[in-house]
Amino acid sequence: MSALSLSPELNLVEKQTFRDGMARLGAAVNIITTDGPAGRAGFTASAVCSVTDTPPTLLVCLNRSASVWSVFDANRQLCVNTLADDQEALSTLFGGKTPMAERFQAAQWRTGATGSPMLEGALVSFDCRISEITQVGTHDVLFCEVLALTLSHERHGLAWFDRNYSPLRRRDLC
Repeated sequence: MSALSLSPELNLVEKQTFRDGMARLGAAVNIITTDGPAGRAGFTASAVCSVTDTPPTLLVCLNRSASVWSVFDANRQLCVNTLADDQEALSTLFGGKTPMAERFQAAQWRTGATGSPMLEGALVSFDCRISEITQVGTHDVLFCEVLALTLSHERHGLAWFDRNYSPLRRRDLC
C-alpha cells in the first residue's frame, strides 16, 4: 500500500478547525460491543458507515489509544448497536470512564452469532466479524463483515450533531 504525498505548498487544516467541522457532520450514535477470548468490552461511536452490500460490510473507527482497543483487536468480532432516541444515557455511560461491568449492567443484552453482545431495544444491531484492519493516523479502521442483523421498526433514532444528542423522528411513527 502506498501513501499519497502532499505537495509542500498545501497547508493541512488545523486540528480544532477540523473537529469543529466534523461536529456539523451529523451521525447515528452506536455502542460497539465485543466478547471473546480477550474479554467483553464496549464503547460509544459515531464513526460508523456502510462500505458495501456485497458482501455486507461496515466500517468502524477506533482510536488505538482507547482502553478497549486491545480487546477488539484480539477478539476480531463485534456488534454495532445503533441507539434509539431514549438510549442517550447508555451512550454517555459507554462513552465515559465507567467500569466495563457497570456499562453492561445498565441494559439488557442477548448474544449474537459471533458471541458479541446485541443490545435489546437497539434501532438495529449488526453482528460482525472483523475482516480487515487499516491504520490511519491515530485510529484503526475496522472493516466488519455483517453476519447477522436485527431491526426494530417501532423506534426513533438518536443522532450526534453539533456536540449534542438529537432525536431522529421517523414520519410513520409520529
